[in-house]
Amino acid sequence: MTRICFELQVKPGHLDAYRASHAAVWPEMLEALESTGWRNYSIFTRPDGLVIGYFETDDLAASLAGMAATEVNARWQEAMADHFIDSALPADQTFEYLSEAFNLGDQLTRTRTAPA
Repeated sequence: MTRICFELQVKPGHLDAYRASHAAVWPEMLEALESTGWRNYSIFTRPDGLVIGYFETDDLAASLAGMAATEVNARWQEAMADHFIDSALPADQTFEYLSEAFNLGDQLTRTRTAPA
């Protein structure tokens, strides 16, 4: 399992609409995400429009390709496109990935299984 964190930037004045869309994601989009391996997926927003997303997957490339192959993802990306700065590409193709610097569970596991 791989933990993925990414950021995007919502245009000024679009955050309320972006949040409203994500408060009621289409059921077929939810099913597509689940069936293509996106687990424990959360999105966080900041008042200035910064979006931070987090999910877990066994294979990032396969999960992204799986979503790209769905019709519902194309419709969703089109519906969301106007909300993002620099939206020449669909948002899911412009993720700025963040590197993980710390994970509590990983470190606890290492310290508890390390030889004394």
